Amino acid sequence: MTAAPPALLHRVGDRALAWLHSNREYFRLTDDDRATGRGLVERLKPVGELAINMRVLAREGVAGSRQRDLSRQLLDFAWRDLLDGGNVLADLQAEEPLSPVPLEIYASLHELGYRHPGLEAAIDLARTTASWRAVEMLPNRRLGLLNAERKIGLVPSGDAEQALAATWLGRTPEPWTVQFHLAYDITHTVFHLTDWGAAPDRLPPRIAGYLALYLPAWTADWAELEHWDLLGELLVVDACLPAPTLDARMWERYAAAQAADGAMPVQGAMPAGDPETVFDLVHHPTLVAAFASAMATSRALSSDVAA
Repeated sequence: MTAAPPALLHRVGDRALAWLHSNREYFRLTDDDRATGRGLVERLKPVGELAINMRVLAREGVAGSRQRDLSRQLLDFAWRDLLDGGNVLADLQAEEPLSPVPLEIYASLHELGYRHPGLEAAIDLARTTASWRAVEMLPNRRLGLLNAERKIGLVPSGDAEQALAATWLGRTPEPWTVQFHLAYDITHTVFHLTDWGAAPDRLPPRIAGYLALYLPAWTADWAELEHWDLLGELLVVDACLPAPTLDARMWERYAAAQAADGAMPVQGAMPAGDPETVFDLVHHPTLVAAFASAMATSRALSSDVAA
């Protein structure tokens, strides 16, 4: 299996970042968004994903000068304009003290030096309750919460090994039973367990071996279906393995699906419509493309790619 050249891997992310920067205004929350409870949480998800991706890009150190400038501008825009200096997260924490969302979004920004003492105090208060540990959530979401706590210097409120054992991936079931939603659960289990690719060594050898064996078949299946969003996430999982393949054929198909302006469609061809509608449809796969590129480029430039 031939590994994709670093130039191809880097180009996907460079183009995706340029599109995200040029369309940054569509991340902006409206007054209606701020007033609609759960609707606010949904509108905050892209902002959190943006912060995570910019954190990965900064961490992996594979950005050129243009990418560094764009990523810093996006981060400042997210913190200052989208989150009102963290006040949006603090307000949500006050309204929904047991929600993991403010903490999860804040964690990546905190790592990059952004601070909101009031939000941190509110999170600390919520964590003193038994309810914080008792709230029911999917096991892979629990891993995400524990990782977010760790990232801002808090003692995790649960056991990561127990949470992992309760996930689908932690039980390593029959690989042919993977369906659409299970595949996303698999990818997010890996992301949370490895801190979005920062610590591949946190993958237990049993799970790393399972993924190394079956991931090529899963990526081939989703590439055949032209589901670029899920394929991108699976390519990130590959980059999180101790010896990633960075399969050139998969990456060439993935790169060919990217629009000339850098946007990545969810599935098939790019959708038509006004810019705001198109943004809502493709911002996630484009963020995934930036994430996958940063991880894969970093691994390609290291010496641990599988032969």
